[in-house]
Amino acid sequence: MPSGMHQVVLDLPIEVVWGFVKDMDHWAPLVPGYIHHEKLDNRSSTWEFKSDIGIMKKKVKLLVEITEWNEPTKVSFTLKGIKEKYSGGGYFKAEALSANKTKMTGFLDVSASGATAPMVNSVLKNSIPKQAEEMALAISTKLEELRRV
Repeated sequence: MPSGMHQVVLDLPIEVVWGFVKDMDHWAPLVPGYIHHEKLDNRSSTWEFKSDIGIMKKKVKLLVEITEWNEPTKVSFTLKGIKEKYSGGGYFKAEALSANKTKMTGFLDVSASGATAPMVNSVLKNSIPKQAEEMALAISTKLEELRRV
């Protein structure tokens, strides 16, 4: 399964990181290719992205479900394509390194099934690590901006 992980050390207490990450409305717009999302309930939402898989460019809609919520350290989720044959999951993990320093880890895995799966998974193998890094960096940048306000 194509996957990616990225870690960032923030000069922020774990409670501040958790306060941001625990609410998907804060970080959903920072995910690469984000168009919009809609909460269905406290643990389920639909997300729409611009997908750029090689020469194929289209919108992808996913059902995202929170599977684990361990304050203040971890949020895990699964994802499944609503019309497209995608599945996967990921997590945000926070680890207090000191009173004012936190290591944040973002992990994402996504795979395709169906007739085009070999080609799509080949592209995802290269793009998912980059997307995980971009997402972690965007979240850390936003947290640093909020700290200065």
